[in-house]
Amino acid sequence: MNNQETIASPVKKPNLFKRFGIWREKKRVQIDKWSRKKPFRRKMYLNRSLYAMMTPYLLLFFAFTVAPVVMSFMLGFTYFNMLEAPKWVGWDNYINLFLNDPIFITSVKNTLIIAVITGPLGYILAFVFAWLINELPGKLRAVITLVFYAPSIAGGAVTIWALIFASDIYGYANAYLLNWGLISEPLTWLQNANYILPIVIVVQLWMSLGVNFLSLIAGLKGIDKNQYEAAAVDGIKNRWQELWYITLPNMRSILIFAAVIQISGALGVGAITTALAGFPSVAYAGHTIVNHLQDYGSIRYEMGYASAIATILFLVAILLNQVIRKAIRKVGS
Repeated sequence: MNNQETIASPVKKPNLFKRFGIWREKKRVQIDKWSRKKPFRRKMYLNRSLYAMMTPYLLLFFAFTVAPVVMSFMLGFTYFNMLEAPKWVGWDNYINLFLNDPIFITSVKNTLIIAVITGPLGYILAFVFAWLINELPGKLRAVITLVFYAPSIAGGAVTIWALIFASDIYGYANAYLLNWGLISEPLTWLQNANYILPIVIVVQLWMSLGVNFLSLIAGLKGIDKNQYEAAAVDGIKNRWQELWYITLPNMRSILIFAAVIQISGALGVGAITTALAGFPSVAYAGHTIVNHLQDYGSIRYEMGYASAIATILFLVAILLNQVIRKAIRKVGS
């Protein structure tokens, strides 16, 4: 009787989880065989857990960085006023920028002047200060580092310069110059086209030391001190040779990072000119490419024209970035 009941009883099927496990194992074997056919596929398969962890960041990066850049590039060939659908105009925006927009040419000139002066000079100053301060004792080094980094984290730091260059007798610059007898009446610093650009350059230099300075300090702290002792044995005779053959080659990645930040800061000057000289500045003396972009993008809402300006700024930044990378690779050679 028991044998008959055993034979008659139905065979139990695996539950859902077991069936899923069997299916997953078959797929794993299939994908493993497929990945062995190409080196790139194999690399992707072996590092699949790492790529899975990177996926959220990559999705956000493409959604909020790559996609807007591509859309801006495409909109640069259209007329788009935010109220109507974009209309294709080809190269008209770029032709108008260079041939029919004198204010854009002025903004390019001002931006290049600021970038050529504050870019290399700010980069060198940041490294020199970082190099010197790195030699100080621990507590003093921490205090001086905070002093140099403070302007970059102080949101209203630019207002200090607005007070220094105020156009009345209460402005610090006018007050000292009057007391010293160098001027007979207050100068209208930020209402005079001759003074605006030099003041912007000074303020940009002061503001640009922050992040670069901190990153270079970190790079200097990461160098193995034993390399200096070995170099002394190999014939390094002074600090300049240590700097060129040991310090700078060990900091190439940090130097490139600092250079990228410096390029972005120099080409992205706009908020400083607006805070100091207003928008627009007198005779467009402090007008930069970013100010021109804000004018057409945030005020006039001519998004096609603004996208063309943004594309030019983006291409210039990439070009300068490549040039500086090639120059830094030669350090220590």
